[in-house]
Amino acid sequence: MNRKHEDKICPHCLRIFECKVGSISLCQCTKVTLSVEEREYIATQYADCLCYHCMETLAFEFRIGKSYKAITWSF
Repeated sequence: MNRKHEDKICPHCLRIFECKVGSISLCQCTKVTLSVEEREYIATQYADCLCYHCMETLAFEFRIGKSYKAITWSF
């Protein structure tokens, strides 16, 4: 049976969310705009769909880490 929507458990926060892989333009993941680098960062940690909130959180985590690494520390 090919279902258009399915309940999934986010592997990051363990909350249940609805994945709309059969109607991807309606899926919650389309609310998140990720750069290629952010997508790669998330893909290195998770092989399955994440909820919207966790994708936002991990993208922010990536940007903070990238900014932190770019700072030149001189004392």
